[in-house]
Amino acid sequence: MKNAPLVSIDLIVKNDKGEVLVGLRKNEPAKGFWFVPGCRILKDERIAEAFGRTGHEELGINLAFEDASFLGVFEHLYPNNFTEKEDFSTHYVVLAYEVKVPETLLDLPKAQHSEYKWLSAESLHKEQNVHAYTKAYFDCHY
Repeated sequence: MKNAPLVSIDLIVKNDKGEVLVGLRKNEPAKGFWFVPGCRILKDERIAEAFGRTGHEELGINLAFEDASFLGVFEHLYPNNFTEKEDFSTHYVVLAYEVKVPETLLDLPKAQHSEYKWLSAESLHKEQNVHAYTKAYFDCHY
């Protein structure tokens, strides 16, 4: 992480009303901000496998990679890192995918996010505590 970017998947999770799921981040980077669910791609893990793992770990559901819409590649640069101890930045190369799910997601995992909520794209932009990188997905595609 100190010398190379991380590759990750972010999920823009939409319900039948067109609202987007965001979670309040518990960990750095972006701790304390509302952010879309996502995960790093692990070494030797195929993108489709990482996508499935992301759905399971971040949403508690199985997602089909072929049902997702690819939104593009994004870069996220943070001055800090997940360790909160060492002093180095984090650079993510993010593959963003849109998925549609029922609004009734229950038992959302709490490892990365302390709480969740559904927001319209309009209200997402108005909320100060929604991270700029999450807002950027909607600047480009909605």
